[in-house]
Amino acid sequence: MGGHLRPRPVVSSPAPISSGSAPHRHAWPEGGLEAAQELQRCLAIGDRDWHALKTQRPRRAAEQLASALVLLLAADRPATPLPTPARQQAIDLLEHALAWLKADISDPGCPSHHR
Repeated sequence: MGGHLRPRPVVSSPAPISSGSAPHRHAWPEGGLEAAQELQRCLAIGDRDWHALKTQRPRRAAEQLASALVLLLAADRPATPLPTPARQQAIDLLEHALAWLKADISDPGCPSHHR
């Protein structure tokens, strides 16, 4: 894991894929996206807790893992065999989570404290 990883990647919320008329076996399970979004909200480190939790590697990794799951469920179809932008973003978040767990990266601290 090189230095190209940011300590806290910014992930835009992708537009959900409409279910259309595709058979259920080609879509994510009903309610999966909502469950993943709730998990992401639960695991996200908010501004109030940032200083207290920013160095907890498993917390940082869990935050990234939940974000990867939301990306897949919101912007990808499981039956699509070719790589998609959502899959690549999910891979990036998974690698970032792994880097936290392996202690390959650390939080650089708040930019406002380094003036």
